[in-house]
Amino acid sequence: MYFTEEHDSFRKSFRDFLQKEVVPHIDKWEKTGTIDRFIWEKFGEMGYFGLNQPEEYGGLDLDLFYTVIFLEELQRINSGGFAAAMWAHAYLAMTHLKKEGDDRIKREYLTPSIEGKMIGCLCITEPFGGSDVAGMRTTAVKEGDTYVINGSKTFITNGIYSDYLIVAAKTNPEDKHKGMSIFLVDRDTKGVSSTKLDKLGWRASDTGEIAFDNVVIPKENLMGEEGMGFPYIMQHFALERLVMGVNAHARAEYAVEYAIQYMEEREAFGRKINKFQALRHNVAEMASKVDMCKEYNYSITKRLNEGIYVVKEASMSKLLSTKMADEVIYDALQLLGGYGYMEDYPLARMFRDSRLGPIGGGTSEILKEIIAKMVIDKKEYKPAT
Repeated sequence: MYFTEEHDSFRKSFRDFLQKEVVPHIDKWEKTGTIDRFIWEKFGEMGYFGLNQPEEYGGLDLDLFYTVIFLEELQRINSGGFAAAMWAHAYLAMTHLKKEGDDRIKREYLTPSIEGKMIGCLCITEPFGGSDVAGMRTTAVKEGDTYVINGSKTFITNGIYSDYLIVAAKTNPEDKHKGMSIFLVDRDTKGVSSTKLDKLGWRASDTGEIAFDNVVIPKENLMGEEGMGFPYIMQHFALERLVMGVNAHARAEYAVEYAIQYMEEREAFGRKINKFQALRHNVAEMASKVDMCKEYNYSITKRLNEGIYVVKEASMSKLLSTKMADEVIYDALQLLGGYGYMEDYPLARMFRDSRLGPIGGGTSEILKEIIAKMVIDKKEYKPAT
C-alpha cells in the first residue's frame, strides 16, 4: 500500500551501503563523539541527502517514503547519534534552506549540503527556553546592511562540526510570536563559539551549546520574511515530529527482531526460551505496539506527501511512538537478562539512545498540551503563508 518495487530496491541498496561504509566505523564514532567527514561526502555522492530536495539544486525530488526508508534503515545500525547527525542535517537544517532560502542561499548552501560537502545544524532551543520557542532571548538587531546577533543556543545536534547554522532570533523582542526571524550564519563568523556537551546517549553525534557574541551577518542572510520565524518553525515541526515517530517505531522494531533472534538461540531449563509462554506473550504485545505505531506513521507520511498539514497527527505520532519505543526496548533488554545490560550487546546502547525520544523535538509534556488545544479547544494550526 505504501512501498513500490523502487522503494524496496532503494531499501536494499541503502542497507548494503550502511553495512559496508558505516557499520565498521560506528564503535569508533561512539567513543570519540566525532563522525569523520568522509562519510558525509559518501552520503552525498549516493544522493542520500537529496531524497526530498529539488532537482534544480542537485536533489532527487522523491516522495517521502524514501525518507521513511532512510530513517528506518539508519535505526537498524544501532547508533542513535549517527542517525541523528544525518537526519538533523537533511531534515532540520536543509528543510529551512529548501523552504526559506532564496536562490543564492540554495546554490551556495543547499547544493553543497546535498553533496555532503557542507554540514548544517538548526539552532532553536535555548538554555533558558527549552520547548518555549516563543520565549527565546537570542536577538538579531538590524544595523544598516547587517544584523547583529547576540544570545545562545543549546542541545544543538551537529552543533560543533557543522559548517553553517540556521538560527532563530528575535528581531522584535516586544512581540512574542511575530517578532522572530530565521538567519543563516557561517560557522567561521567572528563571535560564534561552541562547547561540546556530554550526553547519556546519542554519543556519536556532536551536540553543542553555541554562543553568539555580537555576530555580524549580512542582511541577505535573513531567510524568508522578517518576523515570520515562528510560523516557519511551527510548520516544519510536523515533519520533524514525524521523523522522530518513524525513528521510534524503527528502533523498537529492530529491538523486537533482535530479542526474537536471541530467544531462538538461548536455552534455559533444557529448552529454548522462546518456548516459555510468559516470554512469548511479552513479545506478542511488543510486536503489536510496534506495528500499530508503524502503520499510523505510514498513513501520516502518505498525507504529508499529499500536502496535507498533519501537525496534530505528527504530534500524536511522536508522543506515542517514542513512549512505545522506550517501553518495547526496556522489555527487549529484559528478555536478554544480564546480557541485555552488557555493552557488547546492542540493547544497552539502544536503551540509552531511545530515552531522548520523548525529550527532543518537543517534550511529551508540551506535545500533550498542543494536542489538547487541538482536540479540546478546537485550535487550528495552519502553515505559514
